[in-house]
Amino acid sequence: MAETVVDEKAIAKNDQWRERIAAQERSGLSVRRYCKEQGIAEHLLFYWRKRLGNQQQPVRFALVERGAALAGSVSEPALELVLNTGERLRISSGIDQKTLGTVLAALRA
Repeated sequence: MAETVVDEKAIAKNDQWRERIAAQERSGLSVRRYCKEQGIAEHLLFYWRKRLGNQQQPVRFALVERGAALAGSVSEPALELVLNTGERLRISSGIDQKTLGTVLAALRA
């Protein structure tokens, strides 16, 4: 039972630092400025970026409402996947199954 608590704390800490790293990358700010604004020591952000960069992460998907995309113009994506790194994958309604399978396989690699 003690191992489970330790594992859960480690996972939570890893997730917290993954989110901080992704937030810094999305912000467009330099590491120095971001860390100063967030009250984080720069060396810790670099340490966790290196540490977590060596771990292969599972691809996580979020459910996205399709109604807004259908109501918009034809050029808008029918589906948008937001990865845990903050990157977005926009998929149009006309994509063929083989191409989508290739893209998803590449994300899992």
